[in-house]
Amino acid sequence: MQRRDFSRGLMVAGAAAATGLALSPAMAQRVAFKEGTDYTRLAKPAPTDSPAGQVEVVEFFAYSCIHCFNFEPVFSDWIKKQPANVTVRRVPVAFNQNFVPMQRLYFTLEAMGLLEQLHGKVFKAYHEERLPLTTPPAILAWVEKQGVNREKFSAIYDGAAVKSAQKAVGLQDAYQVEGTPALGIAGRFYIPGQGPKTLLVADSLIAEARKG
Repeated sequence: MQRRDFSRGLMVAGAAAATGLALSPAMAQRVAFKEGTDYTRLAKPAPTDSPAGQVEVVEFFAYSCIHCFNFEPVFSDWIKKQPANVTVRRVPVAFNQNFVPMQRLYFTLEAMGLLEQLHGKVFKAYHEERLPLTTPPAILAWVEKQGVNREKFSAIYDGAAVKSAQKAVGLQDAYQVEGTPALGIAGRFYIPGQGPKTLLVADSLIAEARKG
């Protein structure tokens, strides 16, 4: 999903195996990736939340983005293969106010410890079940059907999630995110979505970030 053209979006593959690309650090280091084409080196470092010695990877996504939906299983599998010194977190974007309701949905689920249970279900509800989870009433009705406490959800959605969403926009701007899905690496590199190659580029930049 492009910031300036929401109808097109970045191409993201959910079929890495079909391409013959193995998403491994070893392969990534054998492939030459081009700065300015495959990734961007930030002129000003973006803030990170990870402690010293950790390489932080940030996925910028939107629940409404079909490419993010397709990327999710590939990215989740990639996360499971990362070593202990790689920290991965997801950050929902808001290119305009229409994104904010689902952005706050993510942060509310995160605060309630429900991401593992419901993150994937939100994607499926929107893209497969065609549920319009784009307004607070629709979101609240849906989470209630998932067995989530209405009062607790509403309190966080209208409170802490608002601040988290505002912080997310700041990080989105720091990385100069123009489309989703996209990755930020160590506060230093930005990778636009490029199909299965996205994660190969990430492996390569993680290795570079480890060098200091």
